[in-house]
Amino acid sequence: MNKTIKLISAAVIVLWLSAFTLTKTNIIDGYKIGDVAEDFSLKNIDGKMVSLADYKNAKGFIVTFTCNTCPYAVAYEDRIIALDKKYAAKGYPVIAIMPNNVSIKPDDNLDAMKKRATEKGFTFPYLIDKEQTVFPKFGATKTPHMFVLQKTKKGNVVKYIGAIDDNYKSAESVTTKYVEKAVDALLQGKEVEQTETKAIGCSIKV
Repeated sequence: MNKTIKLISAAVIVLWLSAFTLTKTNIIDGYKIGDVAEDFSLKNIDGKMVSLADYKNAKGFIVTFTCNTCPYAVAYEDRIIALDKKYAAKGYPVIAIMPNNVSIKPDDNLDAMKKRATEKGFTFPYLIDKEQTVFPKFGATKTPHMFVLQKTKKGNVVKYIGAIDDNYKSAESVTTKYVEKAVDALLQGKEVEQTETKAIGCSIKV
């Protein structure tokens, strides 16, 4: 009897660990530099569905996974707005995606997103990954987590992954603007020198 109980317990533990590993892998594994990102269709704060394919004249995209509740994400809001104002007209608009589970973070729900976007004057779409199917494909783990995509004949190729810059505490103290350097290089027809950095922020809530 004891042997049977031990075997059942061991089987349950193995299954639990397998499930945990699968979930962890799905979240952490994602696009690598050079991969082609799949398009998506997510609801914007205005109720409309938005896809990358909607941007016929775009040369690429600055995709950011962000939210209302993370202090890091809030600290970077003005810099994300500045990125869109600087690069949208040049063909690299910002696409912001809120990836958190709103049952865990209710202040990240769609109504709260609408309010925050209005307060800050977001100039870009603010989409909700309600089913949490998009951020795992990208391999996003933080808010904010940045991805620069370049539109090519193959599709939207991942060219940069990581942080916006090297100082989340103060925009005035930044010495290297990773996203700007990446987009500037692509606009000049050059390769991105620093393709990956470590994203600094809050963990995405699943």
